[in-house]
Amino acid sequence: MPYLQYDTSYWGNTSSVFTGWPYFQWPGTKYQYEAFSQLPGVENPEDSGAGKSGVFWHPTYMDAEGSVNRSYAKTGHWDGLNRANYDLITWSHVTKINLDGNKATGVVFRPNVEDLSDVKFTTVKARKEVIVSAGAIHSPQVLQLSGIGPKGLLESAGIETKVDLPGVGQNFVDHNFRNYTVRPNRRDDLNDPEFRAWADEVWAANRTGPWSRGLWNAAAWLPMPVIAPDTYESIARTVDAQRAEDYLPEGSHPTVIAGYQARLASLAKAIRSRNDIFYSHYFSGDEPVHYFTYEHPLSVGTVNINASSPESEPIVDFRTYSNPADFDIMIEMARFHRRVNEESPVLVPFDPVEVSPGRNVTSREDWIAYLRTNTEPTAMHPSGTCAMMPLELGGVVDEQLRVYGVEGLRVVDASVMPVIIGANICGAVYAIAEKAADLIKSANGQHE
Repeated sequence: MPYLQYDTSYWGNTSSVFTGWPYFQWPGTKYQYEAFSQLPGVENPEDSGAGKSGVFWHPTYMDAEGSVNRSYAKTGHWDGLNRANYDLITWSHVTKINLDGNKATGVVFRPNVEDLSDVKFTTVKARKEVIVSAGAIHSPQVLQLSGIGPKGLLESAGIETKVDLPGVGQNFVDHNFRNYTVRPNRRDDLNDPEFRAWADEVWAANRTGPWSRGLWNAAAWLPMPVIAPDTYESIARTVDAQRAEDYLPEGSHPTVIAGYQARLASLAKAIRSRNDIFYSHYFSGDEPVHYFTYEHPLSVGTVNINASSPESEPIVDFRTYSNPADFDIMIEMARFHRRVNEESPVLVPFDPVEVSPGRNVTSREDWIAYLRTNTEPTAMHPSGTCAMMPLELGGVVDEQLRVYGVEGLRVVDASVMPVIIGANICGAVYAIAEKAADLIKSANGQHE
């Protein structure tokens, strides 16, 4: 495509996880790209590696240029792994980390079965250290089951407190998104027998066409001064004036409150920035405009063990909109979406018609009522529950990813993010893992 260019200086050559570009893009993608590029204040960075907000192209995780196979942990790591000192044990459930005093000495696990009446527990001892990488949902659970976490929670679950660490399971953040339905859209094409026959034909012939494309390769990543030029400053002032304890669960530890207060100050500054992304919209090429993602929610949730059944799935509380300033930001994003549909000259030929929420939703009260029932609390990007922050701010791990108060224990996954990034977290998680590998090797005298 002539309007898609690459900067090869950002291409690596040592990874076994690959990115690339599908052969097919829906023609509507170009119109979406142009519509957003023409908006006031929107920049056009060269590509996603430029480190700027704006409208740009980005690759997809896929095995090779034009491939239809995704590239991910299985293809890039597990399938080719053949090391004598590595064992991958599947269908198992970690029940706790063993501690000798404050030193992590091993991990206890069992088969992942429902009937525990005759289950066998296995202990693996650690010669050097234990690395927890269970994700933002289960890493805090593993720590809490091991007696590492908020003392009151552990006591309510009948677990002996080994290390009172109030921040474990707190500071939970995910990207929020909401669908915005506009007609016409691609689904109209998919109902056309001739179109489907053509798509089937080119797919069968050479694995190209609509069926060869997975996700999106272009998007708008925009800051609040572009989304809401008339109101972003008042929203930032509102956040500046907030008291953290008013928007956290009752009984939150003072260090957790202090950490959230620091978070609010940081996000108020980000709201004023022209390079901090709060809004993203992928150009799928189907609808003129459809769903958008809220990249930096103010509200934070919790992931805690179930006190009555600690080894069952943890209790995940997103606490979406617990900070009401999130409504102010989401409403501005929705209104921005509507303006693009109604005012962009590029989209006039499509004659876009808003189906949901519908033009009858106009007032703040209307929007709040609509958003309460039409916001997805998760983009499947959970983060923050074992945050890398100072202990006095409710942090769980230090800058070496070591758990405070425990020797020989690190956490390596998205749970260590103190603030969720304004993007899909996949690449950042890879980066955390690579940095952790360097830290671990360095701590053990290996520098290459």
